[in-house]
Amino acid sequence: MQRQAFRFFHPMRVRWAEVDMQKIVFNAHYLMYFDTAMADYWRALALPYEASLQALQGDLYVRKATLEYHASARADERIDVGLRCSRIGNSSLLFEGGVFRGDTLLVGGELVYVFADPATQTPRPVPELLRSVLQGFEAGESMLDIRTGSWDTLQAHAGPLRTAVFVQEQGIPAELEWDADDASALHAVAFNRLGLPVATGRLVRQADGAARIGRMAVLPLLRGAAVGRAVLDALVEAARARGDRQIVLHAQRCAEGFYRRAGFAAQGDPYEEAGIAHITMARTL
Repeated sequence: MQRQAFRFFHPMRVRWAEVDMQKIVFNAHYLMYFDTAMADYWRALALPYEASLQALQGDLYVRKATLEYHASARADERIDVGLRCSRIGNSSLLFEGGVFRGDTLLVGGELVYVFADPATQTPRPVPELLRSVLQGFEAGESMLDIRTGSWDTLQAHAGPLRTAVFVQEQGIPAELEWDADDASALHAVAFNRLGLPVATGRLVRQADGAARIGRMAVLPLLRGAAVGRAVLDALVEAARARGDRQIVLHAQRCAEGFYRRAGFAAQGDPYEEAGIAHITMARTL
């Protein structure tokens, strides 16, 4: 099993509590490592697990899990857990995994899942849509469809996302969330391969002619999976295409690093907006 065989990796650091009296990772914890990586694999597919399986009218159950030990991981070591969907049967999915320290394979594993009726746990055929998503990911295809358009076109998708993130999660009053800029803004919504909206943002032209990106919202379960970056990049490209020379945004301080990695630089001092710490950031096109 070679590291190069995997497209997906979940990085981890061995914790002290996972080491046994031999000062190596206790053997059973490797199953936990693979299960933790599986949750991140679904993020890479842009599929929030519960909502996606409900849409597919089924659930996944482990049928068999096997491990093969080659070497040991030790406390505080950095490891990478690779996963790939290597076979899709009528109702079963075979995932192969490897725990690597650098290029060295420590533990190999196989996980067999069965797609089944969640009420009776009786097997069902793997839906063609799920089959397509898994095969597409392993083939290197994008898991997102970014659509841009007017508020009239995308409100039904962007609105619930913004309500969930800003009003319900962050506690921003609803009357502050909705404003007149929505009507004139260019909106972007990211859809996963099941057609579910998972992230949104908007591009507003200010009175001074500068472009402003805002209302960036990503489903919590998919944060850290480059979904927000895909929406941001789409809005930046839209601004560049229409001739904008500079983009500004009001970044929440907790997201400042995200925007820095996208080429934005902080301007001025932090301030509060809707009770949340922000800082103005800008990028020249």
